[in-house]
Amino acid sequence: MTVTGHVQPTGAVAGYRPERTLRLSVELRRQFKRRRTIGVFVLMLALPLVLIAALQLGASEDAQENSRLNLVDVATAGGLNFTLFVLFATTSFFLVVVYALFFGDTVASEAQWGSLRYTLATPVPRMRLLRQKWYAALVLSVGALLTLVLTGLVAGGIAFGFESIQTPIGVTLGQGEGLLRLAGMVGYLAVHLLVVGTLAFWLSTITDAPLAAVGGAVFTMFVFAILDQVEQLGSIRDWFPTAEEFAWTDLLQTPVDSGDLFRGVVQSLVYAAVFTALGFRHFARRDVTS
Repeated sequence: MTVTGHVQPTGAVAGYRPERTLRLSVELRRQFKRRRTIGVFVLMLALPLVLIAALQLGASEDAQENSRLNLVDVATAGGLNFTLFVLFATTSFFLVVVYALFFGDTVASEAQWGSLRYTLATPVPRMRLLRQKWYAALVLSVGALLTLVLTGLVAGGIAFGFESIQTPIGVTLGQGEGLLRLAGMVGYLAVHLLVVGTLAFWLSTITDAPLAAVGGAVFTMFVFAILDQVEQLGSIRDWFPTAEEFAWTDLLQTPVDSGDLFRGVVQSLVYAAVFTALGFRHFARRDVTS
């Protein structure tokens, strides 16, 4: 007697649904349990507290005598001002590393552990696996950014009061308008940092070493940041992925100059789309042996 299983026209076993494999909630739970995720979020909670301590310990009358005003000068004017200072202090390095870590550790870590091929044999379709990991990295990265901002708002408000925004040029923005503009700044940074995140994501599909993917993306951004200081390069610098990293500070102007903001968003989305496409293209053709 011959027993035959129920097989779909596609060749899959009856009941198999690709869209039910590796749900996003499952991937997020897996990532949240990892030490690196817990460590990053702990740092996001601790950094604003460290900066508050530094500002209070280092406060002096000489700090206000600088001829050039910047966000450091008004960091203690209130919780909103302190949050702006936190963003300014972390944009060029700390947040770059966080995005690179979450995106660059996606595929490379699975390959390093030797579990990537077993995950694909579950079976989870390749493109679905990569897409779910991309979404999980985005959720964790944005979540870390929001954790930093919310901690800065609460801790800064308790330490310095819940006052209106005092801009470096002496303009005051009410709390409602200040919160709205802060939301715009966070949104801009979430998009801009996708450049380094998706670059790390692409590198993660190429190498089995998470450190190489994360470090390669961070190093690349640092190189562009250094080249951006070379004035002899002229208008070429406008096309660097780091060109508009501080364009979010334009939201402190009245009226707001949206030119650099719009350019930064479009340019970041283009870079992110290209790096993401390269990552999917390489992974689709990759011979997974680990």
